[in-house]
Amino acid sequence: MAMVSEFLGQLCLNVGTLEPKFPSVVPAVDFDPDRDAARIETAIKTKGVDEQTIIDVLTKRTYSQRREIAFAYEKRSKKDMITALKGALSGSLETVVLGLMKSTTQFDATEIRGSIKGLGTDEETLIEILCSRSNEELVEIKKVYKELFKKDLDKDVSGDTSGHFAKLLLALVQTKRAEPTAVVDYEKIDEDARALYDAGVKIKGTDVATWISIMSERSVPHLKKVFERYRSYSPYDMQESIVKEVKGDLQSSFLALVQCFENKQLYFANRLNHAMKNKGAKEKILTRVVVSRCEVDLKKICTEYKTNFGQSLQKTIMEHTKGDYQNVLLGLCGPE
Repeated sequence: MAMVSEFLGQLCLNVGTLEPKFPSVVPAVDFDPDRDAARIETAIKTKGVDEQTIIDVLTKRTYSQRREIAFAYEKRSKKDMITALKGALSGSLETVVLGLMKSTTQFDATEIRGSIKGLGTDEETLIEILCSRSNEELVEIKKVYKELFKKDLDKDVSGDTSGHFAKLLLALVQTKRAEPTAVVDYEKIDEDARALYDAGVKIKGTDVATWISIMSERSVPHLKKVFERYRSYSPYDMQESIVKEVKGDLQSSFLALVQCFENKQLYFANRLNHAMKNKGAKEKILTRVVVSRCEVDLKKICTEYKTNFGQSLQKTIMEHTKGDYQNVLLGLCGPE
């Protein structure tokens, strides 16, 4: 009976979630945190460190299970597991493993903070995270960002960016996006499609403020229909119009938004392909996408990758990475 009520509880929890999940990392069924903690302790103590055991355990457990392992580890060894892992690992493997010891939201907040803090701004990271997260996720990220760094995300974003780019990111962070409804408002769809055309392709220059308000305040299902309707006004689709109308970080942000509205998993498949286009890999992008999406939709990203690029993500990772870093990424992607 307890199992039935637990299952019903999970069902209820999932009803409010707007975006379906396709995780590649799911809860381990025969889970024993004490046994896992003992395995990790032995792996760390082994001469030369047994990285593969650490990879095998942590990539096959969810964040909440990894937390339980960390508690069990501390209980048995009187040491903090994250500190122990930091001391035992190095390089790209250490980056991934420490990323796995954060929740998806904590990881996102930390990545945003890293892209803002210090000299210069890593616009690419800011764009990827802020333009691809749902309203619900952004609300959580803001909360966790404040808890972790004692700063407001909107103030940090506006203080580190400028112009229309800053205004767009700020509009997204303010989470004013409408929730999807069962009612399709064809009049509003037509009005928004016309407004996007009138503010861009139709005129000399671009009324960016109109684009920002429509793309940051309308629900995703509504916007999908707006972009379809847009074609009846414009000789170009929305992505082509963006490329013609705006440049630089603003262009990248609008394109990321539209791609995520149309097919978020394909957007991330493209990011991964971009990260592994040349010899070697842009590890920062590869690590961030795999770690941040493994409990969200990495399974579907893998499907989109194979469909669009002709070979599996796992095979591409094998061609562009090596050693423990390759093993930990493959562990998170799961089997083909």
